[in-house]
Amino acid sequence: MEVIGLTGGIAAGKSAVAARLAEHGAVVIDADQLAREAVEPGSPGLAAVVDRFGEGMLAPDGSLDRARLGALIFGDEQARLALNAIVHPEVRRLYREHVEAAFAANPDAIVVYDVPLLAEARAADEFALIVVVDAPPEVRLERLVSLRGLPREQAEARIRSQAPDEERRAMADVVIDAGGTLEHTLEQVDALWERLVAQRAVGGRS
Repeated sequence: MEVIGLTGGIAAGKSAVAARLAEHGAVVIDADQLAREAVEPGSPGLAAVVDRFGEGMLAPDGSLDRARLGALIFGDEQARLALNAIVHPEVRRLYREHVEAAFAANPDAIVVYDVPLLAEARAADEFALIVVVDAPPEVRLERLVSLRGLPREQAEARIRSQAPDEERRAMADVVIDAGGTLEHTLEQVDALWERLVAQRAVGGRS
């Protein structure tokens, strides 16, 4: 069950690449969505968060009060590590379930794991192929400010908080240059898809 790892820095264009792959027929598993599932009401993850941080972390409807939890762990390294120790194993469990379900439904599926922090939190060798979406920091900064409305200082801080671009590129098997037009980015994704389909047809590794 080989899985393709898809990653990239914030505002690099990873979401557009993931969406294009899904249009072609890839099964895209979203790490951010798994992180939300891990602490949904009724989940073991949410129960563990409440056990560790208290009932005050719940919103009136019984869901996780993300803003309150975020404020609690901001600047508190021990609290952040404690939260990660709860959420990360749940995300990995959900990831395995999604991968197994995808291949059970279609043994020839092309499964892509869209994971922003691959360089920071995952082992590169667990993927058959790593695709890195790359764009210059100044382009990503401008996107965060103009498209997402972030203050420039906050945008710069978010970029700095992630792994350096060089570290991501070093682990890449394929680099998608998303620093230009969307059309140019999608052309590269289409070429990658053709390659993946061709390799699947001959039964070779990516």
